[in-house]
Amino acid sequence: MQNDPDHLRDQQCQVPSQFQSQHHSCGNLFGCGEEKGTGILREDIKDSAFTKRTKDRLLHMDEMNQEQIDGYLGARGRSRRQLLRASSFMSALAAIGPGFHQLVFAKAGREADGSGGLLAESPPLWKEDDEGRAHVVESSDKTVHLGVYDTTLDPILKVDSGDTISFPNTWSHFLNQMQPGVPIETLAKLRVTNPGRGPHSIIGPIYVNGAEPGDVLEVRYKRIRPFDWGATFNNPGSLGTGLLAQDFPDGQVKYLKLDLPNMTAEFNRNIHVPLKPFQGTLGLAPPDGFYPPLSPGVTSSVPPGPHAGNTDLSEMVEGSTMYIPVWKPGALIYTGDSHAGQGDGEICLSALETRMQELRIQVVLHKQKKFAWPIAETPTHWITLGLDKDLNVAMTLAARNAIDFLAAHVDLTKLDAYALCSIAVSFRVTQVVDIVRGVHAMIPKSLFAAALQKQISVV
Repeated sequence: MQNDPDHLRDQQCQVPSQFQSQHHSCGNLFGCGEEKGTGILREDIKDSAFTKRTKDRLLHMDEMNQEQIDGYLGARGRSRRQLLRASSFMSALAAIGPGFHQLVFAKAGREADGSGGLLAESPPLWKEDDEGRAHVVESSDKTVHLGVYDTTLDPILKVDSGDTISFPNTWSHFLNQMQPGVPIETLAKLRVTNPGRGPHSIIGPIYVNGAEPGDVLEVRYKRIRPFDWGATFNNPGSLGTGLLAQDFPDGQVKYLKLDLPNMTAEFNRNIHVPLKPFQGTLGLAPPDGFYPPLSPGVTSSVPPGPHAGNTDLSEMVEGSTMYIPVWKPGALIYTGDSHAGQGDGEICLSALETRMQELRIQVVLHKQKKFAWPIAETPTHWITLGLDKDLNVAMTLAARNAIDFLAAHVDLTKLDAYALCSIAVSFRVTQVVDIVRGVHAMIPKSLFAAALQKQISVV
């Protein structure tokens, strides 16, 4: 593979040139934000979206607050199905817990980006009945490894395009050793004694039949259910992890109880944090030359890249999709790092780290699309990524990728796409603690006429 930076930047199917082997004085610990160990910032819901089967399933799902919904029905004398047909549909949402949060993306997205526009029917991204064969991958010492994407391992599972994979009872950090009550001293020691590796309990690899370099793997997040606890921590400053390691010599871990019916976590008596569960790490085998391997075929799970991986993109909740370039035969899927919520930036090092009662994904293979970077999609946005150790470069990449997406899919000149990004696309710092920093561009679907929205397809 050629090493000329300009050549690599121009080749969609080759490793982006900005990823060069660099030494980190923090020993490549998870969350090293800079060579010196610190990060530097330099510069409504529509009824038509639901099938009859979806409505019935919604009304009988475990997360329904039965007492509250029965009270609503009693006051109004309506059947369950009539309630879902009622024009005051938002009244039902107040009764519904974590299983329904992905269906309010349209409202939440408009509030977040301030667009106020309307989506074209706010449709789901896929048909719920089309799930292929179902596979279950339990977490065990045979399926989970600490902090690496290891391509030398035999696949733990082989799947076909269209198949669904369920991961029940996933492990917390450090091979499930992070549990409520474990002190920060223990967590820090686990980091130091595993140099170069991330803290993530990585499940994989999973081989996708027929996948080859140049393809794109569509990963659909079908179900995300966290456990009822989470932890957020920063290591002692001497480890050099997190954005402000030099400001906080003392480490800390806070364990929070998650109120799953109400989708909140109590930070303290007067502060309650909304939950937004997602998988911090899900990616494919990385391309050669992306990041210096720990040994041939074995790469740290910490830095995200053109293979996705540890993107820590909090928009990847239930109901969202990530389109990931394939770099190795079989694609080789890895996942871990379950989050109950996270602020953009993830500045102290960690999100609200947890386990998943169940993570369920569906994978769909698209042949020879030759993407250079992952692209994400939610019911309300298309999302392009920029990833680099230099946050300015990451911002530039996210912007160029957004411009390219708009020029290719919306029939705009690049000059017009540049202008549209400046006035209507929000660029957010994804994280600054994973060695390779991230910026993501949020392109609102509400910008576009309904007919045009329906025509735009990522792949």
